[in-house]
This record gives sequence, structure tokens and C-alpha cells, in this order.
Amino acid sequence: QLQLVASGGGLVQPGGSLRLSCATNGFRSDYYAIGWFRQAPGKEREGVSCISPSDTAYADSVKGRFTASRDNAKNTVYLQMHSLKPEDTGVYYCAASGGVAGLQPQFYDYWGQGTQVTVSS
Repeated sequence: QLQLVASGGGLVQPGGSLRLSCATNGFRSDYYAIGWFRQAPGKEREGVSCISPSDTAYADSVKGRFTASRDNAKNTVYLQMHSLKPEDTGVYYCAASGGVAGLQPQFYDYWGQGTQVTVSS
């Protein structure tokens, strides 16, 4: 059974940093594309980052501030977030795709439960 568990969210001041983790179980995450998504209240879920076996992609809104990486030995994918802004606030989800990689949620078959990120002074 494929399982993803996101963690690492919290409350941070503007300009601060957080690192999110996505621990995966039941499959080799290095064979999959792992996407990070976020959803703010009243807004649609949007893609933030995708790390695949061969590439990494970012939404324009986070380029230069967020970095996705993976530790294959731990079957864990990370999202390092710097220079956080209030508009980065939302519930962050990680998801896995065994096929197409990208920033569109419909490509992903397996989802974690989400972790709350709040950027506020």
C-alpha cells in the first residue's frame, strides 16, 4: 500500500524558512515523480514543485526560494522553503505519480494528508 506522510509545517514570520518532509512507504519513491502542492482557504490546489527521477520543476511564484530534494536511502522527499511570504500560506501536500510528472494535480494518484504552513507576523 502506497503511503505518503507530509510533515514540517508550522508558523513562521515573513522572510523565514521551513523544511517540509514527505516520507513515503510501500514503494520506491525514486521511481516516481513526487509533487508538492498547496491549497489556501478558498483557492484551488496549486502545484509548487515536482521532482522526478530526471528533473525538477517549480512554479514561477517559488522559483529561487524553494528547493526540492530527495534522500533515496530514507525514501523521503524534502521541500526547503526560504524567504517565505504571507501568500505562501496554505496546506501543503505531497503526492506521487508513476507516470507523467508536472505541476498539475490530476497527474498524481497518491496523496499525503497535508501539513499547514502559516506565514504571518
